[in-house]
Amino acid sequence: MFDYPRPCAGMVVVKDGALLMLRRGHQPRRGFLDFPGGFVDANEAIDVAARRELREETGLTVGRIESLGYYLDRYHLRGFGYFPTLNFYWLARWRSGVPRAADDAASAEWMPLARVGRAVAWKHMSAVLREVRRRVG
Repeated sequence: MFDYPRPCAGMVVVKDGALLMLRRGHQPRRGFLDFPGGFVDANEAIDVAARRELREETGLTVGRIESLGYYLDRYHLRGFGYFPTLNFYWLARWRSGVPRAADDAASAEWMPLARVGRAVAWKHMSAVLREVRRRVG
């Protein structure tokens, strides 16, 4: 389907040592934990895409963000198979608002960083979590 990695953008939101985690409502990886995020639209800046996905999936907006890095992975679409993704993440601190699950998220919850473990949707999320733990503690 794609010969090159498809760009994705995600937002890791931290509140009092907890991360905003979504439970995926659709395939692939339905029921697994995920960060707010998704595919970058054509001609969309990657950080703008991360903010858009956060707003669409949770209703939240955030102020200043800092880059966490980028991570390779792959995504499966039924009928098309696997294709590579290049996943960009930003770190934000929660300021206000109550997240509500929307778009393709089944639920949204604040989860203590120590509890976020193996039930994550994508392999690259382990590396993202290591970086978050390094920066947040």
